[in-house]
Amino acid sequence: MSLVRTYLRPKVFGLAVVGALVLGALLGLLARQASASWPATTLETIGTIFTDLLQVTVLPLVFTAIVLGISSLRELGGARTAARLGGKTVLWFATTSLIAVLIGLAAGTIVNPGKGASITPNQSTVDKLAARDHGSWLDVVRDLVPDNLFAAFADGQVLQVVVIAVTFGLAAYGLGERAEPFVRFNRVIFDLVQKVLSWIIRLAPLGVLGLIGHAFASYGNQFLRPLLTLIATVYAGALLVLFVVYPLLLRFVGKVPPALFFRKAWTALQFAFVSRSSGATLPLSRQTAINLGVDPGYASFAVPLGTTTKMDGCAAVYPAVATIFITNLYGISLSPGDYVLIIVVAVFGAIATAGVTGWFTMLTLTLTTLNLPPGVIATGIAVVYGIDPILDMMRTATNVAGQIAIPTWIARTEGLLDDETLHAPSAPPLLETAPVPAGG
Repeated sequence: MSLVRTYLRPKVFGLAVVGALVLGALLGLLARQASASWPATTLETIGTIFTDLLQVTVLPLVFTAIVLGISSLRELGGARTAARLGGKTVLWFATTSLIAVLIGLAAGTIVNPGKGASITPNQSTVDKLAARDHGSWLDVVRDLVPDNLFAAFADGQVLQVVVIAVTFGLAAYGLGERAEPFVRFNRVIFDLVQKVLSWIIRLAPLGVLGLIGHAFASYGNQFLRPLLTLIATVYAGALLVLFVVYPLLLRFVGKVPPALFFRKAWTALQFAFVSRSSGATLPLSRQTAINLGVDPGYASFAVPLGTTTKMDGCAAVYPAVATIFITNLYGISLSPGDYVLIIVVAVFGAIATAGVTGWFTMLTLTLTTLNLPPGVIATGIAVVYGIDPILDMMRTATNVAGQIAIPTWIARTEGLLDDETLHAPSAPPLLETAPVPAGG
């Protein structure tokens, strides 16, 4: 047991993940050079099994976490306090999304990725994406309400599950003590799923080896060719948000030392980077917020909400840069009005990233809002489709950082941040969480 606990400590676990990343890259390059296909297939299978295991836990985690989070707001001072906290959280989510999309537009304008490039996507990819339903504002509205309560879970409709969870959470909040059996049931499910996820997370180094290995086996050194400018620009924009915007807000709004924040959040950020899933990182994100001193009740509300709607990487930086890249490929000039539309979509369309189409919906929502021809949209997305796993790693890490950082500085402004916990010398082992407060 002591060996397991040592392995799960952030520093040891982090070293294991980094080691697996390096080894996976080497194995992937060797697999690419091999004449046989089985090494690449084996790496892909390992990575796929790991991500599938993670995805199994996402919907029950999101539902139970939101229900418990809303219910627990009763402990923080009543309906007015809950409404103020909810409004303040959403306002800061929108504000940082605005900052992130402006950074994405600035990075894209300066680097001008795709200018003069000539890239031809695989035709089968173009056909597949052209046949796929493109995101639109009407689709987002339609997807808010499920046809069937259980179908939303069965079909993996995260956005619908969020709406259902918020509805049931508000109902439980309103019923108070009468809803306590329902709240206790959700708390048990939340703890059970979190326990299962803690077992899955122990396999993270193996999953990383497969995921990174497959990426290198598939793309090799193609990152150094025409698409390098897109990768570099997305990473640069995301890194500015991650290591400049959030630290400044943490320092001057939350009075939290940025170095301390990243020390405690590093395990969650690493896991987000390699798993490419904010939902699968949710327990680590929530626990990190609590380790930073955020009141468990508020953390249980704000972090799950951010996990499904706060996507500065996917919904702000990336669509801005990718739109500039795709329009450059076709020699299309963007007007000042087009830039305004990109900003509006990033600030108000982030909720679309909670749908099963993820980054695809957000990017197509941006491109269709600019009224680009369908052929340009399908072909342009096909160009970036092949390298999306590499882009998604940085996007997800940025998403998760915001999902932890924003609740942290809001907690400071609301007197919900415990400085003793914040400055504790070390975080507890992975997923050894504080209990979720009772709601009602």
